[in-house]
Amino acid sequence: MSAPYILVLYYSRHGATAEMARQIARGVELGGLEARLRTVPAVSSECAQVAPQIPPEGAPYASLDDLQHCAGLALGSPTRFGNMAAPLKHFLDGSSNLWLTGGLVGKPAGVFTSTASLHGGQESTLLSMLLPLLHHGMLISGLPYSEGALLNTRGGGTPYGPSHHAGADGKRALDADETALCRALGLRLAKLAEQLENRRG
Repeated sequence: MSAPYILVLYYSRHGATAEMARQIARGVELGGLEARLRTVPAVSSECAQVAPQIPPEGAPYASLDDLQHCAGLALGSPTRFGNMAAPLKHFLDGSSNLWLTGGLVGKPAGVFTSTASLHGGQESTLLSMLLPLLHHGMLISGLPYSEGALLNTRGGGTPYGPSHHAGADGKRALDADETALCRALGLRLAKLAEQLENRRG
């Protein structure tokens, strides 16, 4: 049996969500667990989009096996009109067998997002990503206000999960508070997964 890992699953168009994923993975590792970074291919509204089996750069594409065998999940997407991006929803829509078998029931999960504008639907996007996770019976973890960056941030950051204000050109780097909140979610998920595993053992 493989060592437990937190799946950090995301879609990123311009790199901001991918950087958040890397910071969350760092937090997972600080918590003593492996972080498995995975992404999803783009989809087309006109026809099936053919993508290479292996992305030209960045994290590998996720499989349902990655999802099924994770000890916990961090799910990330840029905001699309206050909702998660279609490629991520497309992947989740294909997880019905895991729902039927209860493969994700009782596992901790959190969500994260990046937007071009400061009030561009961060919280509604995070909430939209929680809905399928609740249907899967996952245990939802947000960020408590004991994380001081939630009170200090002038960029992204919500109790529903980390967020980032990428700016109109998508090039604004994560600031110190946004980075701290990403790492805090990763650490939190790792600790929760470990505690749950110990109770099952």
